[in-house]
Amino acid sequence: MASCSEEKVTATGEEQAETSTSQKREERLRKFRELHFKRNEARKLNHQEVVEEDKRLKLPANWEAKKARLEWELTESEKKKECAARGEEYDRVKLLEVTADDADRWERKKKKKNPDQGFAGYAEAQLRQYQRLTKQIKPDLESYKKLREESGEDFFPTSNSLIHGTHVPTKEGIDRMVEDVEKQIEKRAKYSRRRAYNDDADIDYINERNAKFNKKAERFYGKYTAEIKQNLERGTAV
Repeated sequence: MASCSEEKVTATGEEQAETSTSQKREERLRKFRELHFKRNEARKLNHQEVVEEDKRLKLPANWEAKKARLEWELTESEKKKECAARGEEYDRVKLLEVTADDADRWERKKKKKNPDQGFAGYAEAQLRQYQRLTKQIKPDLESYKKLREESGEDFFPTSNSLIHGTHVPTKEGIDRMVEDVEKQIEKRAKYSRRRAYNDDADIDYINERNAKFNKKAERFYGKYTAEIKQNLERGTAV
């Protein structure tokens, strides 16, 4: 009887040992499968990130700004449609959403956008004049189509075309040019930097640089020295 009991105990111990070993093996296999799955997932994510980075590098430098601009335009278009459906004016609704601080900041920014810095050189003056004139251009599509029909193939000239010098400007174009030239002359006369010389003014300087210094000193200290100068001129200074 004792031997049978010992055999049962031994068998039970072996079964428990095998069960424990099997559980450990299953646990290890489960961890291995998890690690394998995580490795594949990380490899997949890394590949996707590499592809996305390659796409970003191939995009233009200002792509983010263009994207934000397009999103803003899409939002504005949707808001306009909503206002039109409600029978409201979009500009008035938009102004109601603008705070006083934002309006003041935009106004200051608008003034600083293209300030007139005066004459700095002929190249800068020519560029500013070119930009001003191009902003005023309003294309006349009807005249463009008419000229294209009249010119035919010569509308897009080549080295063999003889259309150069045959164009006759319209009366409206000539009048517009004359008006613009008159405005330029008026503006030049108004913004002339040369100051007229006053023959009756007192000469208290020895050269132009000294004259500028005296004017600056008069501007800052003239109210304090006015009485002293008057006394010196009358000869009553103490």
